[in-house]
Amino acid sequence: MLKKRIIPLLLLMDDRLVKTVNFNNFKDVGNPVSSAKIFSNSDADELILLNINRENRLSSSLIPVLKEISEECFIPISVGGGINSFNDASEIIKNGADKIIINSICYENYNFVKSLANKLGRQAVVASIDVKKINNKYVLFSNCGKKLNQISLEEHISKLIKNNVGEIMINSIDCEGTMSGPDLDLVMQVTNISNVPIIYSSGVGNYDHIKDIFKISEVSAVACGSLFNFTDSNPIRVKSYLKNYNINLRIF
Repeated sequence: MLKKRIIPLLLLMDDRLVKTVNFNNFKDVGNPVSSAKIFSNSDADELILLNINRENRLSSSLIPVLKEISEECFIPISVGGGINSFNDASEIIKNGADKIIINSICYENYNFVKSLANKLGRQAVVASIDVKKINNKYVLFSNCGKKLNQISLEEHISKLIKNNVGEIMINSIDCEGTMSGPDLDLVMQVTNISNVPIIYSSGVGNYDHIKDIFKISEVSAVACGSLFNFTDSNPIRVKSYLKNYNINLRIF
């Protein structure tokens, strides 16, 4: 059984760390390099770094801060935002990333997923999916939550898996940044569909939320933003709490 992971989620707007609610209402929460260093020293399993600047989608804008973070951190770093070619991905890897996160490009070209997996290794390719519930049905958005895609969650995941994606990250637009709890129905639906590791993100506001995700599903990792930005929590404290419930965690 794969050990569960706790992953701090860093959202970047230019060279600043920000937090959002429902993919909007951007709030500056500090220096990404300083935050990443703290997470690296407090037993985080990985870091996720995403460029969410809707005006500047160039993946190259991530390079300066990625370089600084990779010099300060000694844990795996997954990076996404505006990656649309192998050259984009290659530059991100060369500058310190261990995994590439792709989202919008997947809907346009599923073969790009396979191409990246062939060149970088399947384990280095993560597909991020942004989900919103409309009329009691899950629908998929891309382009930082602005573009509706006419494909079902089940079909999209199936196509990603057929094209050798290594991991899938699920983000609930409805829950994101609210700290009011995860969408457990979404968690269950995705884990029932997928046979590759799942990272869940959105809505986590306390340790019980993380425990519930791990207890009811086969989710491999939980990515947290607001929990670490707006409380005194850190990965060490999260893991200490979860150990009481016999959750199989990575411990360094």
